[in-house]
Amino acid sequence: ALSIGDLYKENHKSIPRNRVIAQIFYDAELIEKYGSGTTRMLELCKKREIFLEFREISGGLSAIFRKDIYTEEYLRDMGMNERQIKAVLYAKESKRITNKEYQQVCNTSERTASRELSELVKKSVFRQIGITGKGTAYILAAKGAKKAPKRRQM
Repeated sequence: ALSIGDLYKENHKSIPRNRVIAQIFYDAELIEKYGSGTTRMLELCKKREIFLEFREISGGLSAIFRKDIYTEEYLRDMGMNERQIKAVLYAKESKRITNKEYQQVCNTSERTASRELSELVKKSVFRQIGITGKGTAYILAAKGAKKAPKRRQM
């Protein structure tokens, strides 16, 4: 069986869900070869800085294209709490966030702000700029988060 996660691998095997339809599409020259589509989609999206997510929905495969992955829906799918979502959206608008700003925006303690900012760095949502202390700021990771929403098996 092929999992959704396998589709992100460069050299994944091709397992058509419906061989008859796949053959008809191939014969009609609507597809070039089996197994090249998802890899090509990922390459093109990477070049154009578009985030591509595969999901299994109602027994079918969906490809979701996002120019901006920092949406409330996507951040919720990543398992972020409301404060973290507020902070990411704040950083998206202001281009950065500090621990002090996190505390103010999220109405939380310095300790909670530090812990949650560290979590966001570990999830590759934020990148830390500067050393620990008052000079530290956090910016959104260049091209999006490494940790995508939980993948379902095909």
